[in-house]
Amino acid sequence: MTITPRTLRVAGPDDLAAVLPLAVEFYAEDGFATGEHALRRNLTALLASPAARVAVVHSPDRLLGFAVTTTSFGLENGLIAELEGLFVLPAARRRGLAGRLIEDSVAWAREQGCRHLELVIAPNGRDAGHLVDYYLAHGFRDDGRRLLSRSL
Repeated sequence: MTITPRTLRVAGPDDLAAVLPLAVEFYAEDGFATGEHALRRNLTALLASPAARVAVVHSPDRLLGFAVTTTSFGLENGLIAELEGLFVLPAARRRGLAGRLIEDSVAWAREQGCRHLELVIAPNGRDAGHLVDYYLAHGFRDDGRRLLSRSL
């Protein structure tokens, strides 16, 4: 696999076929039960949404990673962004690609008028402790909140 040069760009609806396999690998790696059908449906909506940014980093021959960032509006902070997904292929890790995708998410969130970029680290992540340290090193802070969810 060619790793350099690396280009970062915004993905659009035409990129679904290229991004979907990475999303499937991302969810499988972290042990999530979300299947390919649901990922396809959700990724299709995200790629077309003005309230979302799907950024990809690629070499000349293939995608190496992606980041999904969305916005929402809440009472406490107004408009916020959430880095909902960040994945780099294992063979392309430790080359600064994830950091570039994070900075792209930060820049996009600022452009949207957001004052905060949030993320959730799921406990079923392959190495949740490492991820916490990684994101802290990239300017995030742990404010001690817990995310609770209820299936509908």
